[in-house]
Amino acid sequence: MTAEILNIRSEEGMDDEVSERLRIDPAFALHRGGKMEIAATVPVRDRDDLSLAYTPGVAKVCTAIAEQPELADEFTWTSNVVAVVTDGTAVLGLGDIGPRASMPVMEGKAILFKQFGGVDAVPITLDTTDPDEIVDTVVRIAPSFGGINLEDISAPRCFEIENRLKDLLDIPVFHDDQHGTAVVTLAALRNAARLTNRSLGELRAVISGAGAAGVAIARILVEAGIGDVAVTDRKGVVHDGRTDLTDVKRELASFTNKGGLTGTLDEALDGADVFIGVSGGTVAEDAVASMAKGCMIFAMANPDPEIHPDVAHKYAAVVATGRSDFPNQINNVLAFPGIFAGALHVRASRITEGMKIAAAEALAAVVADELSADLVIPSPFDPRVAPAVREAVAAAARAEGVARR
Repeated sequence: MTAEILNIRSEEGMDDEVSERLRIDPAFALHRGGKMEIAATVPVRDRDDLSLAYTPGVAKVCTAIAEQPELADEFTWTSNVVAVVTDGTAVLGLGDIGPRASMPVMEGKAILFKQFGGVDAVPITLDTTDPDEIVDTVVRIAPSFGGINLEDISAPRCFEIENRLKDLLDIPVFHDDQHGTAVVTLAALRNAARLTNRSLGELRAVISGAGAAGVAIARILVEAGIGDVAVTDRKGVVHDGRTDLTDVKRELASFTNKGGLTGTLDEALDGADVFIGVSGGTVAEDAVASMAKGCMIFAMANPDPEIHPDVAHKYAAVVATGRSDFPNQINNVLAFPGIFAGALHVRASRITEGMKIAAAEALAAVVADELSADLVIPSPFDPRVAPAVREAVAAAARAEGVARR
């Protein structure tokens, strides 16, 4: 992108180096003015159009909705629009950068909803980190939306916020950092197991990271029938003998680690079939070498995987990362657009564990006949992905009794 196109002038007091970067960096060119706009779906060309789209015609629709509130799903956009809500405390790999700086990411999330799932989304960044205030704000704006996608809210507050909103609202509430990552991980692991002629029930997995993603991945793997899974944090394996556990980790200990491990991450990896990294840091090659033959390594930290693929490929049958420049990218965009599209299509009151597992199974099935070590999960640009996930989620919602149509 040329400087002439950008035409960004140096402002008084702006550092020359920063000004030059803004002037020539194509990322700033793409973001200039934001990445979204509001577009009408009906024409307003003349007085007749205006009288239907606005007054007096709109009054008929308002009156009908006042008498039958459920008509809002049919006669407003709310049935196909999601709020993407953050407080800016855990943004990508940037951490706590605040609500204003998080907006480019939330805009990006919103356009992914539209591009991959056909779902309209509105980015909302909140200038508070207090769980009570976040919950109260989201509840108050909820009538404008068909679903709530929580995004980049730090743990452990994210667990409380999601759980409270699920209890208070009758629309889908979904924390993508937890459940989107978990769905895609399960899908890839199902296919990796299939490729290596094993079932989930035969596998012992170790998860590095007991934050939002690690907890959700552990939960969905247990729900899906994994043989065993242990989760580690900075102090080692999360187990019920530790006295330093938060409430979230204490619950995590109650349904994981059937093998009773108590050591470090490196010790837990000895003989393990699966490594799942959602924490950052670096795993020593000696620990990787101690894993079971034909193991699977999903090192998903960005931009630096916990185990670099060059090292992982020495020992693993299947390697996945969170990066787009290596095969088998564990990318949430494979899950959340289709999950919300399916939930909104049937006007589901919530997103259940069964709906998430159905999404993972559908996602895995997309490439089930094409499996190779470098293809256990489809590309986000595979046109089969979102429709497959959408239909599976809608069917699961009906089967579980949370669909309203």
